[in-house]
Order: sequence, then C-alpha cells, then structure tokens
Amino acid sequence: MKDIVDLIGRILIALIFIYEGMDSMLYYQKNRETMVDYGLTFQTDLLLIIGIFILLLGGTLLLLGYRSSLGSILLLLYWIPFTFIVYDFWNDAAEDRRVQAILFMRNLAIVGGLLMIFVNGSGKYSVKTLLANTKVPKRFR
Repeated sequence: MKDIVDLIGRILIALIFIYEGMDSMLYYQKNRETMVDYGLTFQTDLLLIIGIFILLLGGTLLLLGYRSSLGSILLLLYWIPFTFIVYDFWNDAAEDRRVQAILFMRNLAIVGGLLMIFVNGSGKYSVKTLLANTKVPKRFR
C-alpha cells in the first residue's frame, strides 16, 4: 500500500510542475509581463526559459521516478524563490494578506512534498526500480 501511495503522491506533485511549465510556454508573453510587474527586469527571457526548462525536466523526472532526487532539487531551486517573490503576503494590503498567506502556505506544503521525495526517493514503482530489476542478457553486457 505504501508503494502505491508513494506513486500517486509523486504523480500528483509532478503534474503540478508539468502543468505550470506547459502553461508558462503557452502564455509566455503574459508570464514575462508578470515577471516585470514583480520586479524581475534583468534577463526576463532567459529567466523564463530556464524556469520552463526546470519545471518540465524536474516534473518529468518525478513523474517517471528516474533521478527523482535530482528532479526534486531542481524544482526546489525554482519553487522556493518563486514562492517568496510571488506570495510575499507580508507586503500586501490587509484585505489581500489572508489569501496570499494561504497560497504561500500551500507552496510551502509543496516544498515539503518535494523534500520528502528527495529524502525517500522514487519508491518501488518507478523507472529507476524497473531498470535496476531488469535482467540484461549476457550478450548485451
């Protein structure tokens, strides 16, 4: 049962990042404008392209369960700064502070999930386990 729950949790977390990467590609210009609104004016195109790459690569690594620790580290390198830049509820007006704080805490929960994947690995149901347990015929070694 634990292995199935690990798989489902890993898939659900991976889908968050893959979806955000795809959304960032589809709405590239809008995301670029939003970055400028948040004060990220230095090399916005490069930052956005790197962010999309990290989201898609990290999400795919988590989804497949291959090098999931690397995928979770990549996503943490993106997600933590993103969370503190976008959801800085302590700087918001009082009427917006509650919602922004909830969104900030949600992102911290996702960070917790990524840290759990980093520590525990990809689990039994993953490409990594499949490759480790596959017997390669002697003639191909």
